[in-house]
Amino acid sequence: MNVVHIGRARIASNVGSKSQIAVRCATFQYTAKRCISSSPARNQLAGFTDNEINGARNYCLELVRKYDAASYTLRPFIPAQAQDAYLALRALNIDVARIADVASNPFVGQMRMQFWRDTVARALALTPPKEPVALLLASAAASLSARTNQRARLSKPWLNRLITTREQYLSNPPYPDLAALEAYSENTYSTLMYLTLSALPLTSITADHIASHIGKAQGITAVLRGLPLMAFPPQPKTHSPQNALGGALAGGPQGSVPLPLDIMVEAGVREEDVMRKGSEAKGLRDAVFVVATRANDHLITARQMLSNIQKGQDVDHEFEHKDDEEHARGRDSMPPSALSAQATEVERAFGVFMPAISTQMWLDRLQKVDFDIFDRSLMTVGGDWKLPWKAYWSYSRRKL
Repeated sequence: MNVVHIGRARIASNVGSKSQIAVRCATFQYTAKRCISSSPARNQLAGFTDNEINGARNYCLELVRKYDAASYTLRPFIPAQAQDAYLALRALNIDVARIADVASNPFVGQMRMQFWRDTVARALALTPPKEPVALLLASAAASLSARTNQRARLSKPWLNRLITTREQYLSNPPYPDLAALEAYSENTYSTLMYLTLSALPLTSITADHIASHIGKAQGITAVLRGLPLMAFPPQPKTHSPQNALGGALAGGPQGSVPLPLDIMVEAGVREEDVMRKGSEAKGLRDAVFVVATRANDHLITARQMLSNIQKGQDVDHEFEHKDDEEHARGRDSMPPSALSAQATEVERAFGVFMPAISTQMWLDRLQKVDFDIFDRSLMTVGGDWKLPWKAYWSYSRRKL
C-alpha cells in the first residue's frame, strides 16, 4: 500500500533530549497553574454544601482521569471559572458512552439514557439529584448564571443532542458513509466543545466553527481508536456452563467494524475478514488511511482558520452549522464580529481547542505504524507521555 504522509505541524527537533523533556513534563502542572488559574469556582448552588460540591468535583476528576486521560491532562488550559463545567461535561460524556458497554440489552440502555435526560433537566433547573456528575453540572450552571447575571447558560438542546446521539449508537449500527461518521462526531465531540465555550462564557460563530472541525477530527479518531475493541469485544464474566465449554453466550457482545460502509466497499474490506485476520485483512489499512485522512483534514482546516484570523484575515469558508438553532440564537444576540474581534474571540477560546493536539499526536502514531489499527502501541496510554509538553508548547505559542 502506498502511504501518503498526512500533513501536520511538528515540534522542532531541538526541543531537547528525552530526559530534558521529562523534566519539563514533570513541572508542567506547576507551570500551567501559574499561567492559568485553576482554583475551583465558588459554590453558587443553593441547598448543597461546599463539601458536597468538592466531593462531586473529585469524583468527576477521577472519572475523567481514568477514562479520558487526554482531557484530564488538558484541563489546566481551561480558564478556572469554566473548569467545573469542563469536568462535568466530560464526566457526563463518559457515563453516557459507557452505557453501551454495561447495559445488558438495548431496552435497559434506553432507560439509562432517559435517566440522564431527566437528570440533565434537573441539573440545569438547579435541582439536581445527589449524583456527582449532576451535582457538578448544576453547580457549574449556577456559577455561569451568577457570573453573567443570567445572560449565559449551558444549552439543554446541546446536552440532549449528545445523549440522543449516544442512544442512537447503543447497538453499534454501521455508519453508511463518511458523512454519517462526521455527523456523529459533530453531535458528540464538537457539541462538547460548544458547551465548554458557552461556559467561559463565549458566544462566537468563529470559535464554534473552529471547534466544529476539531471536534469532528476528535470524534473520527475516537472511532478509529475504538475499532480493535469493537471488533473483538471482551466477553462478560459469567459462570454459565455454556460459556465454560467455549460456546457463545446468548445476547453476548458481537464484534463489528465501525468504519463507514462506503469506505469499506471501496477498499474491499469484509467484516468477516477483519474478524478472522485482524490487521492482515485485505484493504483494512487502506480504509483506515482514508478515514484518518478525513480527521486530519479537519485539523488542517482548523489550523488554517486560526492562522488566517491571527493574521487579521477572514476564514475562507462558511460555517455549515451556523443556522442550527443554538448557533443562530447566539449569533442573533451578538453583532457580527469584526476581524479584530474574531482574533480576540479565538484567543479567549484557545484552551478549548487543545484536543487538536492530542488528536494529532494519535494520528501521527497511526501513520508511523503504517495505519495498522491493531498495532499494540496505539492501544497504550503511555504513547501520549509527550502530551503535557506538546500541549504547553502549543498553548504558549498559540499554535495548534
